[in-house]
Amino acid sequence: MEVNKNYFESLLEYSHNVHSTDLHLCPGIRPLVRINGKLSEVETEKVIMPDDIGAVLGQVLTERHRKVLEKDRVLDFSFSIRGLGRFRSNVYSQRGTYAVAIRMLPFEIPKFDDLGLPEIAKTFATKTKGLILSTGSTGSGKSTTLASLVNEINENNNYHIITIEDPIEYLHRHRKSLVTQREIGEDCDSFAQALRSALREDPDVIMVGEMRDPETISIALTAAETGHLVLSTLHTMGAAKSIDRIVDAFPPSQQAQIRSQLATVLEGVISQQLLPRVDQNGMALAAEVMLVNPAVRNLIREGKHYQIGSIMQTGQAMGMQLLEADLVRLYKAGIVSREEIFARSQDHQLLTQFLNRG
Repeated sequence: MEVNKNYFESLLEYSHNVHSTDLHLCPGIRPLVRINGKLSEVETEKVIMPDDIGAVLGQVLTERHRKVLEKDRVLDFSFSIRGLGRFRSNVYSQRGTYAVAIRMLPFEIPKFDDLGLPEIAKTFATKTKGLILSTGSTGSGKSTTLASLVNEINENNNYHIITIEDPIEYLHRHRKSLVTQREIGEDCDSFAQALRSALREDPDVIMVGEMRDPETISIALTAAETGHLVLSTLHTMGAAKSIDRIVDAFPPSQQAQIRSQLATVLEGVISQQLLPRVDQNGMALAAEVMLVNPAVRNLIREGKHYQIGSIMQTGQAMGMQLLEADLVRLYKAGIVSREEIFARSQDHQLLTQFLNRG
């Protein structure tokens, strides 16, 4: 939908100009923007009143959106403004009024080479089947990583690519591939329903915005098993924990089967974090990359996920990368602080080992 220039658009324009990643609107405080990972008030603006939120929502919500918000008291949606970009929004109820969190998304999909990920991760775009996972906390850039991978595939292959998102974030143009994008609530009712339907739509690549529930995970694994390339995200940190999250989503009686499926179809995991730079000029990406080789497949099948880190250490020559190694690289290059890498590390002992290496 298009939004006319008004108070709301001027706030989005301000956020765009100061390179913020998020804009927060909440009654009782001035608008807030997140810059370099930290929130700060827009001091030139007045304190927001509940009526101001109502006016903003009146500009951007469709009738269907209003009904969903009235029923659920929370709503995810996206919109675009010409010349500024696309925006992913969440409206939620708090203290009996609504607040809005808005994520800035550029119109142009970032080139994979510009993300700061290891070169080996780009090879995931050359896979023709299996499962690729992009993992990390909220705001870590995992959706952008998937969008960039889809863009790489789109520019180099004559495929049918289906994306299933809630909401649609990046808009993909048809290049070499046909790219059809389905939004939960607008084009389909759920991830599981859309994914089941996608298998009848002659896809080569399916991008699932998030594997939220056992049914979606199960269909995604089946799709990867039957010769499709499936890309998805998980809210986990680290490759091994991503495997744990998938397996633990199922009851014990099904976990052996899921481990077997996962061992067969998983091709790689990118786990990432964004850290504030010491020069306060944006954020730096730290990533862990796991390539699934026969040793990793055996550990998944046997449920020995805790040993995967050791395989990744010995697999550095083939391109695997542990998060701690990348954190140390950023620190030694003077990009992020020592305090920050210890705050983000999953294994302080391993981090110290990498720090003590020459």
